Amino acid sequence: MADSPSKGKRIWDLLVMVAVAVLGYQLIFQVLFPVTPPQADLPPVVIRMKDATVRQGAVPIFIIENHAVSPLTIPDRCPLPPVDVSRVSATGAFVDITAEETAQLCQKIEPIEAGKKAEITLAPWKSALFAETGTYRLTLAGMDAGTGAVLSADFVITEPGFFTGLFRAFISKPLLNALIFLGSVLPGYNLGLAIIVLTLIVKLLLYLPTQHALEGQKKMQLLQPKIEAIRKQYKDDPVKLQQETMKLWKEHKINPFQSCLPLLVQFPVLIGLFYVVRDGVHLDLSRHLIYPVYQHLDWTFDTSFLGLDLMRAYWWLFPPLLVVLQFLQMKLTFHIADKKKRKELQKKTTPEVDTPQELQQKMMLYLLPLMIGFFALKMPSAVSLYWGVSTLFAIVQQVIVNREHLSVKG
Repeated sequence: MADSPSKGKRIWDLLVMVAVAVLGYQLIFQVLFPVTPPQADLPPVVIRMKDATVRQGAVPIFIIENHAVSPLTIPDRCPLPPVDVSRVSATGAFVDITAEETAQLCQKIEPIEAGKKAEITLAPWKSALFAETGTYRLTLAGMDAGTGAVLSADFVITEPGFFTGLFRAFISKPLLNALIFLGSVLPGYNLGLAIIVLTLIVKLLLYLPTQHALEGQKKMQLLQPKIEAIRKQYKDDPVKLQQETMKLWKEHKINPFQSCLPLLVQFPVLIGLFYVVRDGVHLDLSRHLIYPVYQHLDWTFDTSFLGLDLMRAYWWLFPPLLVVLQFLQMKLTFHIADKKKRKELQKKTTPEVDTPQELQQKMMLYLLPLMIGFFALKMPSAVSLYWGVSTLFAIVQQVIVNREHLSVKG
């Protein structure tokens, strides 16, 4: 009976955290994506750039705002872009430019409702029209400018920054070209098999630093009761609290950064792999990252895998699967702490209030899997496949660490 209030409070805390997360998400969404109602004093149509400065190799994105009282239909010009493109020449004048290659990924733009706006990507023409640095102008064709509409927008393509250049040179390019190489030697140039093999290779290369970090996390969890005791003893003396905590870490030969630094080292690699899988599906969109030997391939990736099209998002398959896998990984990560918590609760007759660290742990345990599942609803299945394989590997590695007889002195 003593556990009932504690269980009830934990459920209540979880409901509060979920409610706060949902309300926060809605607030952020409203701030970042406000709906503009039709207004008589605004131009009926406005075209503007999402970013006035675009790094070379990135995708220009423009926004069309419909302030009129009726839906706005954009003329379908596929395979041409929905806007006319011009670039400043050596004389300083804008000169029209056209794509020499046909865009295979061009999609029709749906009508824009009154008071709404649409974000339109120029990714299919990124390499054909926007490969060079300079000042560009986009002009919405087939529209009447006499109504006061703003039908053109300028932007600048600049050289990539120092860190962007390093990231592309040492992470994005090697990973993308490794994916292309694997696709070239695997049967049928299958994208799914290439993603699985590349993900496993990267995870194996990162195995030792990841293992080191996970062992550090386990040691910190084993030491947590002693740290909590020190916090209670010196809660009114921050200086003494810090000194005793450092002394405890030194005594047990635990480096608090052991679990952080290896993860920070591998984080850029995993992020790079994520973008390579997401954008490398269409090699035409990543030509600025492809080595010369692969610039003129006579094949494309086969995106079918186990009867699925990896270009599509299957809401009934990957999102729930990723939620379960991510929850299992997080549960295994906090296994030691949960085990100790249960033992402590069995010894006590009165429920204990969760510490901030425990509340943070619960938030990660329940909210992180839901967030990943939400993102998977909109991502191509190729990205979900990568994330699923990576999470499965992480689960196996966490099980190995949990079974190791790591300990701290009593």
